[in-house]
Amino acid sequence: QVQLVESGGGSVQAGGSLRLSCTASGYRYSSYCMGWFRQAPGKEREGVAAKYSGGGSTYYADSAKGRFTISQDNAKNTLYLQMNSLRPEDTAMYYCAAALTSPIYCRGNYLFMRKDLSWGQGTQVTVSS
Repeated sequence: QVQLVESGGGSVQAGGSLRLSCTASGYRYSSYCMGWFRQAPGKEREGVAAKYSGGGSTYYADSAKGRFTISQDNAKNTLYLQMNSLRPEDTAMYYCAAALTSPIYCRGNYLFMRKDLSWGQGTQVTVSS
């Protein structure tokens, strides 16, 4: 399965920005529904954003709409999450995830419902008030 490595986390003040990166290795990178999840201590893991690695539409959780942008650079096999206007409630471990799928299914919250995901190791984001 695809191997994922996240980077770009850190500590920022409220209102600040971070760009997370997820570099994938493995064959058929473009055949994956890709996205970002986050999990804070004592909380359930939640989906943040998703898109198909081969291109197409994007999807954002309500908490991310208008502030976060998911994008990719297929030449680098890299997925990004640009996070602006960060809030303390955005503090969490952020994980890149991927699922093999037909492109027609990688729409809306599809990725968030999949159970057989490949996961990165996570990168910590801490937002102070």
